Amino acid sequence: MNRYDVAIIGGGLAGCSAALHIAKRGASVVLFERGRCGAQASGVNFGGVRQQGRHRAELPLSRRSRRLWDQLPELVGTDCEFVATGHLKLARSDGEMAELEAYRDMAQDFGLQLELVGKRELRELYPYLGDNLAGGSLCREDGQANPRLVAPAFSRAARRAGADIREMSPVSAAWQIDGAFQVKVGQEVFSATKLINVAGAWGAKIAAWFGDEVEEDVIAPNMCVTEPLPLFMGPNLGVCGGSIYLRQIPHGSVIFGAGMAVADRERLRARPLVEVTQEGARLAIEMVPRLANALLVRTWTGIEGSIADGIPVFGPSSNVPNLFHAFGFTGHGFQLGPGAGAVLCELALDGETRTAIDGLSIARFQQPADSPEKQGRPIEMKK
Repeated sequence: MNRYDVAIIGGGLAGCSAALHIAKRGASVVLFERGRCGAQASGVNFGGVRQQGRHRAELPLSRRSRRLWDQLPELVGTDCEFVATGHLKLARSDGEMAELEAYRDMAQDFGLQLELVGKRELRELYPYLGDNLAGGSLCREDGQANPRLVAPAFSRAARRAGADIREMSPVSAAWQIDGAFQVKVGQEVFSATKLINVAGAWGAKIAAWFGDEVEEDVIAPNMCVTEPLPLFMGPNLGVCGGSIYLRQIPHGSVIFGAGMAVADRERLRARPLVEVTQEGARLAIEMVPRLANALLVRTWTGIEGSIADGIPVFGPSSNVPNLFHAFGFTGHGFQLGPGAGAVLCELALDGETRTAIDGLSIARFQQPADSPEKQGRPIEMKK
């Protein structure tokens, strides 16, 4: 039997980052990925490295992760094409501008600096935008990276640091005996003192093996890319409500996402939809009219886990000591990934973290043992 200090289920960005940080601390760690590291949500997303717009419960983790994006060359040997282009969130009405102002005030509590841009200034600074916008909010720290590069870079760095990275190794079962976790892969059983569940859209299934029940849905963001165009776009673009988001990559192509495609979690398949792509193109042209003559060259999607309240499950299990969850990132996992791995390392090796994660706890979905729902008693309705 193979024995480790820590076992990780899931080879997305958060899992690979956790493996790297744990290995660098000198602990033995094994990571199991059913396919290739970064092949699911971590590798097929928009590529935005965005703090602006994060739920306040996510902001401490997002702030910590942003610092690590600057350190990628030292951490993994490459910058993964990360560039701090900025992120401009746009408002289409005075009401949405008021939302941006309120968010800016809240974000200051977390040290995140946002700059409001009025309608006239917006036209002067970003003349390529459509004329139906009331203003925006700029986060200069935000940026973009190539999602195809990041998780594989972390997995390679983790392997160099001594982690046992096992791709094409689906986990069929996991359980705990006498305080040690047993993880079954094929006909082999591996043993670990700590277990980290970062299985993405399949994270809730693994959590349920240990009595941690939470509903996790699946989403498939519909993504598109144009032919290379002359460089013109400054910051990444988003809009209040999130119906469309765009960025221009260094060789000129514009990547945009809008709406949801279809995904089959059990069959590991997802595909974009023509009608969603068409609507996304319409929204992109409305925001950036010069895209009207751009050639759309490819669409794609992937399978992501989604939690009903829009933020991930992150932190210790409610039921099992030394078990830690990080799944259901609901489209936010790429920016959070490097920091998520660092925090998971601290939880596994130190039993605590200096990053505030209480608002992401799985406990927010679980009823107290003495609640009427838990005991099956009728619930008295207030009149």
